[in-house]
Amino acid sequence: MHLSVVAAETPHKTAVVFGDTRISYGALDAASRRIAVSSRHCGLSRGDVMGVMMATGPEVVAAIAAAQRSGLYCLPLAPKTTPLELQHILKDSGAKLLVTDGDNEGKASAAALDIPDLTVTSLAGMDHLFELEKCPIDPDPVEGGDILYTSGTTGLPKGVRRPLGFKPIGSELKRAERLRNLFAMDADTVFFSPAPLHHAAPLRFSMDLLRLGGTLVLNAHFDAKTALRLLARERVTHSQWVPTMFTRLLAERDENFSAPSHRVAIHAGAPCSVELKREMISWWGPILHEYYSGTESIGFTHITSEEWLKKVGSVGRPSGCDIHILNDEAEPLPAGQLGKVFFSGREAVSYHNDPKKTAAARSPQGYSTMGDLGYLDADGYLFLTDREAFTIISGGVNVYPREVEEAISTDSRVAEAAVFGSPDNDLGEVVTAVVELQRDCEPTLDIAKMIRERLRAHLSPHKLPRKLAFVDQMPLTDSGKIHKARLRETWESHCDHVYERTALDE
Repeated sequence: MHLSVVAAETPHKTAVVFGDTRISYGALDAASRRIAVSSRHCGLSRGDVMGVMMATGPEVVAAIAAAQRSGLYCLPLAPKTTPLELQHILKDSGAKLLVTDGDNEGKASAAALDIPDLTVTSLAGMDHLFELEKCPIDPDPVEGGDILYTSGTTGLPKGVRRPLGFKPIGSELKRAERLRNLFAMDADTVFFSPAPLHHAAPLRFSMDLLRLGGTLVLNAHFDAKTALRLLARERVTHSQWVPTMFTRLLAERDENFSAPSHRVAIHAGAPCSVELKREMISWWGPILHEYYSGTESIGFTHITSEEWLKKVGSVGRPSGCDIHILNDEAEPLPAGQLGKVFFSGREAVSYHNDPKKTAAARSPQGYSTMGDLGYLDADGYLFLTDREAFTIISGGVNVYPREVEEAISTDSRVAEAAVFGSPDNDLGEVVTAVVELQRDCEPTLDIAKMIRERLRAHLSPHKLPRKLAFVDQMPLTDSGKIHKARLRETWESHCDHVYERTALDE
């Protein structure tokens, strides 16, 4: 199905909730038609790229829907993207149109100065966007797609897009059917997406929900108090999170909180510590669903709370694909042995304009990887250990940051932890931990010593942090993940309390 079909059948049903604004399916469909027709007037044709850079709200949903109904690639862009990143992505993608709002028009126009084939248009100039009257006819609508850029934590952002088949509108149902089959979403679903729609998961989940005829609840930016209030006020049935949001939600926990309609809380996007997930299940009940996938969309795993409590730490079993664990020689490894995680059974990964990165992400067998390390147990459940790019090699020995982060997070004084390697003349790299403490805990050398001493019961000596630093608040991406790449680059200048091994062992 497509939102235009829902609009024809139930035009007055609420499609999008944003603050006090409620947009019906009829109004959303009308807005998407207006933007689609406008894009054609700008010279775009099937297969072209349309960028969308604006603040979260109904307008961004309409713009994305316009691209999806016009046989275009939708390129969602974060308003906080730096000018250099923005220009790189626009040039690399070959975007011909950039749709923006009044607040971002200046930045968009500046980025377009050196891109002669790019047109910038602002929805601020489109009057009556959501009005049903005099809605233009959208001749021969066909399915489009998206071109998404990875976060760039291991280099410049990489574009991912798949060939478009220009099928009749409403033909693309695979992802929508997955929402129905794995998460029991349907036309009665009220889905809360607290993250901006320029990220892969919020974008795809939200737009596919509209194919099912459900209601999408958005907010301008993540705030724990607001999120909890929306869960109750809008009678949210399904929601989507990253683990850092769980930490913030728990900090606002109130014994009077009640959201009886809330029955599925989906999370992914970053590792969730065992203790954090246990605490969330204890609070909300066994409604947590975890999955593992990525912008590349080469594979998908899924696990329910009930399964996770039996397979603690797993990200689930494959859904619609197969998993292969390979060693450095691309040889398959048996259950229980750590290697690089590859997928097959879906379209192989392909990075736009980057054949070298594409080749590096494929095995000789034709399998595809997102660069993560892990293992399968005897029952086929996947356990991730870390990203290959974040592996610390200290004195010739591999240390996986996620294992150290998990151990640190078991300390009740710790709210968040990020672990990475920092340069060392003797060992090449040493394990470095940056910690955000709970609100009632002051960063001191004694606290640092206690955290490190507690780790001795969980970790081998070579895995213990040789440097431990405290930060008031972790730097986060727009989607709520810890921005580890930025933290790794700036931790020494941004952390007020840094302790070396000599002080920690005194």
